[in-house]
Amino acid sequence: MVDRNLRTTARWLRANVELRTLVSLALAISAVWAFAELADEVIEGTTRNLDRDVLLMLREPGSLDDPLGPAWLEEVMRDLTALGGVAVLTLTLVAVAGFFMLRKRLGSTAYLFAAVGGGLLISTVAKELFDRPRPDLVTHGSYVHTASFPSGHSMMAAVVYLTLGVLISRVLPQRRQKSYVLAIAVLVTVLVGISRVYLGVHWPTDVLAGWLAGLAWAFICVLGARALARRGHVEREADEAGASNEPVASARR
Repeated sequence: MVDRNLRTTARWLRANVELRTLVSLALAISAVWAFAELADEVIEGTTRNLDRDVLLMLREPGSLDDPLGPAWLEEVMRDLTALGGVAVLTLTLVAVAGFFMLRKRLGSTAYLFAAVGGGLLISTVAKELFDRPRPDLVTHGSYVHTASFPSGHSMMAAVVYLTLGVLISRVLPQRRQKSYVLAIAVLVTVLVGISRVYLGVHWPTDVLAGWLAGLAWAFICVLGARALARRGHVEREADEAGASNEPVASARR
């Protein structure tokens, strides 16, 4: 009897729920759980030694003012950290919104601004809630004026680039194109986080928390986009099979 009920449930899930939706939901829940566990460890102070060791490892021996490596590397890190700053993120957001506007996708444009705005709100509230001081062991290589946990640059980079990557990949027909866009989004997000630790403005756990929070929000936005697409409010995902068959159909005519 139990086996029959399980089989019936499995058939219902296959018929009514997309596997991608289940995977996105599972990943979002996992990221939220991991963030909560990490925040608890940070509050208890159990990550203090790890944070300190990693931060000092990125400094020249005997000089807390000098980041590890040549001077040009520090300049590169400043360039990378700017990719998670307000100016660059805003410019990127406006550019992609223009892309959707040119495609006459007003729903996708509005959803894009709502998704990024929601992520910004979460980041701001989290910083105020945890109010963790910035690292004071090393000289900061970038100007900072807010609390440390979670890393706003890391979180907003994940929110903006991953959300943009997902929304753009939805309208691309080929799997290669989708994978390329998403890979670039992940790469930029990772580089921004690494630059924050290298410049000494964040503890490593701040960056990890920012990645987890941004990842969770990005997956939630994916679920929202799919739900809105079914109702026709957001552009539907491109059909790779349909797109690949279109030239054949045209040739037959």
